[in-house]
Amino acid sequence: MRSAKDYLSGLKDGRTIYINGASVGDVTTHHAFRNLAGSMASLFDFANAAENAELMTFDTGAGRANRIWQLPVSYADLVERRKALEAWASLHAGFMGRAPDHVASCISGLYMGLDVFKSYDPARAGALESYYRYARDKDLYLTYVIINPQADRSKGAAEQADPFLTAGVVDRDAEGITVRGAKMLATGGVVADEVFVTTIQPMRPGEERYAMSFAIPMNTKGLKMLSRKSYEDAAGAVFDNPLSSRFDENDSVLYFDDVKVPWDRVFIEGNVDMCQKQFHATPCHVYQNYQAMVRLSVKLKFLTGLAHRTAEMNGVTQFPQVREMLGQLAAETGMVDALVAAMEAKGTQVGPYFIPDRHTLYSAQVLTQQLYAHIINTLRELAGGGMIMLPSSVADFGNPEIAALIGKTQQSPKANSHDRVKFYKLAWDAVGSEFGSRHQQYEMFYAGATFVTKGHSYRTYDWAGADRLVQTMLDSYDLNGVAPARKAA
Repeated sequence: MRSAKDYLSGLKDGRTIYINGASVGDVTTHHAFRNLAGSMASLFDFANAAENAELMTFDTGAGRANRIWQLPVSYADLVERRKALEAWASLHAGFMGRAPDHVASCISGLYMGLDVFKSYDPARAGALESYYRYARDKDLYLTYVIINPQADRSKGAAEQADPFLTAGVVDRDAEGITVRGAKMLATGGVVADEVFVTTIQPMRPGEERYAMSFAIPMNTKGLKMLSRKSYEDAAGAVFDNPLSSRFDENDSVLYFDDVKVPWDRVFIEGNVDMCQKQFHATPCHVYQNYQAMVRLSVKLKFLTGLAHRTAEMNGVTQFPQVREMLGQLAAETGMVDALVAAMEAKGTQVGPYFIPDRHTLYSAQVLTQQLYAHIINTLRELAGGGMIMLPSSVADFGNPEIAALIGKTQQSPKANSHDRVKFYKLAWDAVGSEFGSRHQQYEMFYAGATFVTKGHSYRTYDWAGADRLVQTMLDSYDLNGVAPARKAA
C-alpha cells in the first residue's frame, strides 16, 4: 500500500505534458495540476490509514492490497469491495470518474477472463497475468485511452488521410512493438502512474495495426500528453470553486511518438476480434462499469443533497410543488442505488469469480445517461438566481465595506450570509461552472453514446424469457375459447 508521499514522489518522473503552449515540469507543484495531485494523494492516504485497513484492503495470500484490485469470489466479497469504492467516492462526491479504482477494475476484469487470453495466445496471457500482480502489488494508479481521435467519423482508422492519426503498430521486433499516433481520452492521465492502451470501438478486417492492448508508464520515452484547458488553473480560491479547484481530473490526448512497448507489457497485438473479446468475453466491461455506477450513485446522492439544501436555503421546503420535485429526485437517486444492489444480488459465477449482473448494469447506464441532465436541470429550477448573484470572489469578504453589504443582501432563513455564499458557490461549481458542464457531458458519454449503451441492453436482455411469457398467453386461448390447461414446464 502506497502513502500519499510515495504516490506524489512517483509523479516526479520526467513525463511529457503540454498545456498553454509550454511543457510542464513537476505536476505536483504546477498551478494547473497540483490540487488534483493532492486530491488523488488523499485517496491513497485514506486507503493506507490503519483505521481503514479492514474497509479498504483485502488479503492476497501474500499480504494485504488495496480493495480496488480485489477479485470477488462470492456475493459477500462483491459487497465488501463496493463499500470500499463508496468510501473512496465519498471523498470527492463522485466527481473523479477516473480515480484509481476505475481502471483497476478494468485490469482486474481482464485478469478474471485470463482463460480467454490463454485461448488467444498463452504468451500474451502470461504478460497480462504478470501485469495484474505487478499493478496490484505496486498499488498503481492507471488511466486508459480506448477511443480513437474523432477525425472523419465516416471512415475507419485505416481510411484516414494519415494512417497513423490513430495510434497503431508501426514496427515489431524481438523486443516488442513500436506505436505511433494518437489516442483519447486520458482522463486523469497527467497524475496517473501508467496508462492502459487499447480500442473498445469495433474494428474491421484491415485495421489489424490498430488492434493492440498494452500498459506503459506515463514517462515512457516518446509518450506526449496534450492537456485540455485546466479548470483548476482558472478556479482561483477553493472557497469560490470548491470542486473545480481540487477535482478537475484533467483530460488529455496522448500522442505516441514511436513509443517502444516491450512484449511483457503487450496483451493483444494484431487481432481485431480479440480487442472486442477482452471487454465482452471477460468480466472486464461489466466490472469496470459497475465501479462507475457505484461512483455515480454516490454523486447522485450528493446532488440530491444539494437540491434539498437549496430548498432549505430558500425556505421553500414546505411548498407542495417543491416537495414533489425533491420526492422525484429522491426516487430517482434511490432507483440508481437499488440498481447497484440488484447488480450484486443478481450476480453470477464466472469461473471462480462472482460478477455483477450484466443486463442490470446496462439498464442502469441507459437510464442514468438520461437522468443526469434532468437532475442538473432540477437543481437549476430550485436555485433560480441564487447560484448566480454571488460575491465575485472570496476577496470580497476581506473588504469590510463589501462584507457588510454581503451580510445585508445574502439572506437565508437557514444560514448566515457567509454560509449561504459558501453553499451556493459549491452548488454552482457542481451545476453551472465550466467544470460542471464538463461533468454533464462526461456522464452522458463516458459509457459511450446512447445507442451504444442501448445496444448493450438489447444484447444482454432475456428476450427468450420474455417471448416465453408471450407464447404462454397465446397458447392459453384459441378460436374456440380457452385452451385446455397446459402442464407446467
